[in-house]
Amino acid sequence: MLDRIRVGSAPDSWGVWFADDPVQVPWRRFLDEVADAGYRWIELGPYGYLPTDPVRLRDETARRGLSVSAGTVFTALHRGPAVWDATWEHVSRVAALARDTGARHLVVIPSFWRDDRTAERLEDPELTPEQWRLLAAGTERLAREVRDAYGLEIVVHPHADTHIDTEEHVTRFLDATDPDLVRLCLDTGHYAYCGGDSVRLIETYGERIGYLHLKQVDPDVLADVVARGTAFGPAVRQGVMCEPPRGVPALEPVLAAAARLDVDLFAIVEQDMYPCAPDAPLPIARRTRAFLRSCGA
Repeated sequence: MLDRIRVGSAPDSWGVWFADDPVQVPWRRFLDEVADAGYRWIELGPYGYLPTDPVRLRDETARRGLSVSAGTVFTALHRGPAVWDATWEHVSRVAALARDTGARHLVVIPSFWRDDRTAERLEDPELTPEQWRLLAAGTERLAREVRDAYGLEIVVHPHADTHIDTEEHVTRFLDATDPDLVRLCLDTGHYAYCGGDSVRLIETYGERIGYLHLKQVDPDVLADVVARGTAFGPAVRQGVMCEPPRGVPALEPVLAAAARLDVDLFAIVEQDMYPCAPDAPLPIARRTRAFLRSCGA
């Protein structure tokens, strides 16, 4: 039933958020452990965490039986043409490495409207109509140029504390963009964090789902986060993202809904855990992989 869904994991599930941070697991240990846990697909994580020489990275992944599914970039396209050159410089580096290591996707995450460490408000959480127009137009341009220059498909990742987060914002974004150019990376944890229903989104906008991140939130911690207005970074340190099957949404119906689309999809496990003890990720990763196998994935 789930034979068209390819399961993987990412540096995020090892507590990696930054290219270089002494509290994070070293990249060789991440590669060793993600393979040991039973995954065969990985994402690049923050650019510079894994080797950026594609020949070296291909060698390091191949000898562990791993392949790269996607790279990730952060963008602020709602700010218009003024940010294009800096955006493209960043995107180009990541897209080239993703292409040269065999990936076919580029995950695009909108910029945060508040600081994910301090909760300082950086921008208004609601975009103006003109900013929505700029976001849609900029994303379509990015999709075209990434496709033409690097042969990759972009998948836009709704994310907590960004302007593409709630069901209202996600559907507005989808309705404003060309379905032939722009699809989603549906992160089940972030969507639940922001009050969305992943199964309903898949059933309603199935043709726009191009990639999955599998994640759960702890509903009790989330209730406290919402009540206090806690920013995403501190919420992660509070344990808002949890090991499946302990949280929401239930992943079995999400995977079943995705399987009904009858398309090839990556489903990459991402349990935000920054920062975490270095020995914490591997046992969780092994249990999560076993759980997903019990779901048929």
